[in-house]
Amino acid sequence: MKKFFMAAAGGTLAGVIATTQVAGPLLAQEASANTNVYQQLDLFGDIFERIRAQYVEEVDEADLIEAAINGMLTSLDPHSGYLPPEDAETMRVRTSGEFGGLGIEVTQEEGFVKVVAPMDGTPADQAGILAGDFITHVDGESLLGLTLDDAVELMRGPVGSEIIVTVVREDVDDPFDVSIVRDTIKLTAVRARTEGETVVLRVSTFSDQTFANLRDGLEKQVEEAGGIDNINGVVIDLRNNPGGLLNQAIRVSDAFLEKGEIVSTRGRNPADGDRFNATPGDLSDGKPIVVLINGGSASASEIVAGALQDHRRAVVVGTKSFGKGSVQTVMPLRGDGAMRLTTARYYTPSGRSIQALGVTPDIVVEQPRRDPNAEEEEGRELRTEADLRGSLDNDSLTEDEIRQIEEDRAKIEEAAKLREEDYQLAYAIDILRGLSALDVE
Repeated sequence: MKKFFMAAAGGTLAGVIATTQVAGPLLAQEASANTNVYQQLDLFGDIFERIRAQYVEEVDEADLIEAAINGMLTSLDPHSGYLPPEDAETMRVRTSGEFGGLGIEVTQEEGFVKVVAPMDGTPADQAGILAGDFITHVDGESLLGLTLDDAVELMRGPVGSEIIVTVVREDVDDPFDVSIVRDTIKLTAVRARTEGETVVLRVSTFSDQTFANLRDGLEKQVEEAGGIDNINGVVIDLRNNPGGLLNQAIRVSDAFLEKGEIVSTRGRNPADGDRFNATPGDLSDGKPIVVLINGGSASASEIVAGALQDHRRAVVVGTKSFGKGSVQTVMPLRGDGAMRLTTARYYTPSGRSIQALGVTPDIVVEQPRRDPNAEEEEGRELRTEADLRGSLDNDSLTEDEIRQIEEDRAKIEEAAKLREEDYQLAYAIDILRGLSALDVE
């Protein structure tokens, strides 16, 4: 027993020594790292004091600290940043669906402001600003070298005031100026209408109104059509939708899914990840769906498109989406400001991240750009057998059957006219008409 005790004690002592030997370097490294952090903070304090004391002009100390905080956050990625109290309030108002401004969602690329998407019916949209445009100057002042927040600040101003933005556009040789009059932006998150037998849900943003607008709009269109059996499908138009609230993207996806994962988020700490699943119930009663996307479809739009695509619940049509696959958390700070910090990436049900890659449509359809200088070609009516004098009547159909055929043809020809106005939407409607003809659901 004595020998056993001594052996055990010796083993314990050896374990203590071994642990000390391993832990020693780790503790030293941690202490060294802390020392470096404190040294860097001391360096920051030295620089702050020298600027305050020796800069050529007197500076506002609060502005200096705010700029330092914002610089730290914006160095992480394009979507992190500091929100001063007034900007934090603007963001809160904006997600409620009403705010002042031009009506464009922007990001920063190559030092300039890039338009993610103009919002439907806003001054920027009406002035002809397009997704993918670069804004290089505001009222003649260059945006090169400014932070995104500073550039956006230059574009803000009183409602009713005019702003001149200089735009660089792909396929246009020279920069050009666009005049925009600032206005109060009142967004209708979802506009619903019926084209032929197809319900079109134009989702322009994901604010706290989006799901309710979508549900009510779809129900109204179905009621006006005389019931869901008179609808051949639904087009969810997410083109130029810059995103918004994650929970609204989840609810819109859930509206057309019976079960399964909608989206998952994964942060640096695996324990912080979330998974969101669909609940039973489909607002469209299983009708075919086409989702329209383009390069201005970002963030929450990509969650919806990716979820419906992965579940094979919808055919995705258009062009590759923007590729913003990260989640930002807005954290309130003292003094009524806030910090917008990228905290996670999100993944579609199949486990793919769309960060920087975007959602690839099942069917790629470009939207032809109309040449404003091109002359309209006059169409020429072609003569048919029925136009010939003395032609024989069709004796296989009754007058009612002939009338029905002519009515159906008129609907198809009316839908075809839409191609001149919106080729991508017309293509989506044609897909649903084709599925209906095959009785595919």
